Amino acid sequence: MKVSDQFIKKILEKKQTSSRGFFDKGNMENFVNNLYNVLFLSQEIHAENQIYIEFEELHEILFELIKNTSEDEVFAEKQADHFFHVLPELYNSLILDAESILEFDPATESLEEILLSYPGFFATYVYRISHQLWIQKIRILPRVISEYAHSRTGIDIHPGAVIGKHFFIDHGTGIVIGETTVIGNHVKLYQGVTLGALHVSKDKANEKRHPNIEDHVIIYSGATILGGNTTIGRDSIIGGNVWITQNVPSSSLVYNKSEIKIKDNGTLPESLTFVI
Repeated sequence: MKVSDQFIKKILEKKQTSSRGFFDKGNMENFVNNLYNVLFLSQEIHAENQIYIEFEELHEILFELIKNTSEDEVFAEKQADHFFHVLPELYNSLILDAESILEFDPATESLEEILLSYPGFFATYVYRISHQLWIQKIRILPRVISEYAHSRTGIDIHPGAVIGKHFFIDHGTGIVIGETTVIGNHVKLYQGVTLGALHVSKDKANEKRHPNIEDHVIIYSGATILGGNTTIGRDSIIGGNVWITQNVPSSSLVYNKSEIKIKDNGTLPESLTFVI
């Protein structure tokens, strides 16, 4: 196979005129995983100065990542500093998320189990750090970080979404949460939930496109809720596989009615009588 010299030159010219520096995805993955390890998984009790060293190394990685997507060292230093300044708040929020899982999920017995093995919690962790970078006006990096969580967990949360405290994702695979989604406190989502837009159109980029989920809402697997004007009222339960494009009042129960039809239209034998 022969590639033309003209084509190669075109690629080189494109790289030379690019306004972005080199982005190291391996560095991004190291930052995400090493920060998680320092916050939640390290079993060793380090001296105080060792903890500072670990955070200094992570600060340096984050600085490089921001610099490579902004090409502004002063901006990168300032934003990396601010991220680590608010890191204690992010940590506290994540502990509340983990405690919600421990409180409501009968399949887990300890926080350690959640921190070691729950993809929903890892996706929530990645969301919270990427959202912090997003509100610091850093754009490319949080999107790359959120896509890393998507590839690892099957959970796709845009860093621009706003999610309250005590957030609980159970199982999680296939969950999609759009950029302008607003989620309140004590909300639980199951696998396959979509919080999306009614229309995909570039001219709506600056509009509210995704739904609002108020406090204490449970959304079961496969539910699809669409539209920027759609609000699910507090204390509501949304059943599996429903499709919602309009407001749901507070304390509502929304579900699809199941029907069982016997092929020969005969009577079910008494031994097979059951209720769903």
